[in-house]
Amino acid sequence: MKNPYKLSTKTYAGIPNEFAQLKKSAVVLTSIPYDGTSTWGKGADKGFDAFLFASENMELYDIETESEPYRHGVFLEKPLSVKKDTPEQMVKKVYKKTTELLASGKLLTFFGGEHSVSIGVLRAYAEKYKNLTVVQLDAHTDLRQSYHGSKYNHACAVAEAQRNCNLIQVGIRSMDKSEMEYVEEDKCYFAHNIQDNDYWMEESIKKMTENVYITLDLDVLDSSLMPSTGTPEPGGLEWYPVLQYLRMIFNRKRVVGFDIVELAPNPHNPAPDFLTAKLYYKMLAYYFEKKSRRNKDE
Repeated sequence: MKNPYKLSTKTYAGIPNEFAQLKKSAVVLTSIPYDGTSTWGKGADKGFDAFLFASENMELYDIETESEPYRHGVFLEKPLSVKKDTPEQMVKKVYKKTTELLASGKLLTFFGGEHSVSIGVLRAYAEKYKNLTVVQLDAHTDLRQSYHGSKYNHACAVAEAQRNCNLIQVGIRSMDKSEMEYVEEDKCYFAHNIQDNDYWMEESIKKMTENVYITLDLDVLDSSLMPSTGTPEPGGLEWYPVLQYLRMIFNRKRVVGFDIVELAPNPHNPAPDFLTAKLYYKMLAYYFEKKSRRNKDE
């Protein structure tokens, strides 16, 4: 099948080479194209190509923050070679790579792949940051201790992180009954409870430590906006509330890294790919908005 996502450049979003060199870049973007444990819709291992293609066709001026985040530099890492790995092998590779990248002092950003790719990333971050909050935006709790014979299944994506970090879960609307014993209800914001609650964002941020890692499963968004996932759950969050929440986190806490996972692109509907491209760029805009404000204050 012909690749529908043919890029015209080799840099993130087609940015000029001067903003895409490792030494000069404040951001590293790493693809983890793994889809080995997904149990329904497949294709998350192809998400990065669709994301890059959409990014290349995106305006690079952010109106909301009046900024051009790419000018801080975004280095495109070579995608990890994990497609044929077992879940255990994949997690080991991701952990090793993340540990190496953490030594750079740059903002690390990761792109799935299914949500199991976050396990190795979060393990490395939990070792570096001893008082870390993980903010999980997701339709699913992903707290199974094991699934289909592996504790590295996508359904177990944050089970290990919960044991090692302060876990805040947002947008949840699907889970197995067995996971209830692991849900910390005061830190889990179910979608049906926050739909008409104006205070949940403030409340959840008060429960975060200073250092925050964000893991964002695209199925947190309503399936009318984001049908291109393995499990497009109805009743999800809308675009602007998600952006509002993310901006609040970036402004009030120290975001030390983030990932976006579970884009399973449909070549006949590029809108979700473009949404994902905009979402990633928005997160960069919010990150640098805080840094710019802090530099002005100093």
